[in-house]
Amino acid sequence: MADGANDPASEARARAYATPLEDINVSDPELWRSDTVWPYFERLRAEDPVHLHPAEHHRAGAFWSVTRFNDIMAVDTNHEAFSSEPTITLDEQIEGFTLPMFIAMDPPKHDIQRKTVSPIVSPQNLNVLEPLIRGRIQRTLDELPIGEPFDWVDRVSIELTGQMLATLFDFPFEDRRKLTYWSDMATAEPESGLFKTEDYEAEFMQIMMECAAYFTGLWNERVNAEPKGDLISMLAHGEATRNMDPMEFLGNVILLIVGGNDTTRNTMSASVYELDRNPDQRAKLYANPELVPSMVSETIRWQTPLAYMRRTATRDVELGGKTIRKGDKLAMWYASGNRDDTVIDQPNSYIIDRPNPRHHLSFGFGIHRCVGNRLAELQLKILWEEIMTRFPEIHVVGTPERVPSAFVRGFASMQTVIPRRF
Repeated sequence: MADGANDPASEARARAYATPLEDINVSDPELWRSDTVWPYFERLRAEDPVHLHPAEHHRAGAFWSVTRFNDIMAVDTNHEAFSSEPTITLDEQIEGFTLPMFIAMDPPKHDIQRKTVSPIVSPQNLNVLEPLIRGRIQRTLDELPIGEPFDWVDRVSIELTGQMLATLFDFPFEDRRKLTYWSDMATAEPESGLFKTEDYEAEFMQIMMECAAYFTGLWNERVNAEPKGDLISMLAHGEATRNMDPMEFLGNVILLIVGGNDTTRNTMSASVYELDRNPDQRAKLYANPELVPSMVSETIRWQTPLAYMRRTATRDVELGGKTIRKGDKLAMWYASGNRDDTVIDQPNSYIIDRPNPRHHLSFGFGIHRCVGNRLAELQLKILWEEIMTRFPEIHVVGTPERVPSAFVRGFASMQTVIPRRF
């Protein structure tokens, strides 16, 4: 889509190139809320792809931005030099309130805990889940209003991912919106507007302990019952997880809630938004429904639902001509790597029939590659198979409201109208 002279993209580009390199701060939540971070990444990739941000750029101190596809791959696949411990976000854990989770662990403990829960997303289990997912999607779509605006994020994206999470945890269905709330709060930055008090750390801890109390009740039920196929039962009966410290149990629950929520939920919204903004791609999709899996992968690349992951250097190491010192923090900006034109052809265009659409960074690489990536793709594929039998088009009204976060690249709300059914 062509940029006008005074549109936000052109203005952001002018600002990005007028800003001294050392003042560029891609962790600023406002750049993500306004969706204007892209020219800053473009500039870092070209001029300083392994870029040291001074301490004043982030409340947790100095960090390196890694912005090129191949450099990100080099970090993500070298867990020996770049550790996931103690946490995967730039913010440090709150003192006295650490939440260990297997994504923020190194081998061997990471591998053992991951293996405990991975059967839930095995090909066999996805085959079992598929008819359930399809039935729920059909019901949700059939209840949508025709010809009047509604919030797609709330009515579809949150609703479907909340239902899926409730199934994976065997969580009381009527309380499923708690899962969405805990996921949002677990990743919320102080600037998010989600915290009700000034003392966001105390509020965060209180909300997490409410989540812990609820899940501890479920754990106690499952640990005293026969093993079943839900995530809590797997953790309660797993050899490597049944004696977990309560905070480690909470950490892994939060990880599984966020992992099962953010990727799918925000890609569901992004797919509707981008296909409306790119009618040529929508026409291509409706003319050839076999492109749905390819469109899903392209949307996951385009959206990059988790914008970065952090690593911490375990020793001095060279990367992109820079010396990373032991203890330094790095942000692997998946969102930037997914727009790297040295690796991805026309990365700033949304093209649903790319030759290799799954060649993106959104799920990570190496030992921490997203355990539920096939489940996310399955839910999105079914959603669009069902949309295409019902609605010729879905239009987004106005500009969606985005989440002010450099970590979760998400939609807070998106008004849509479905003009008619087939």
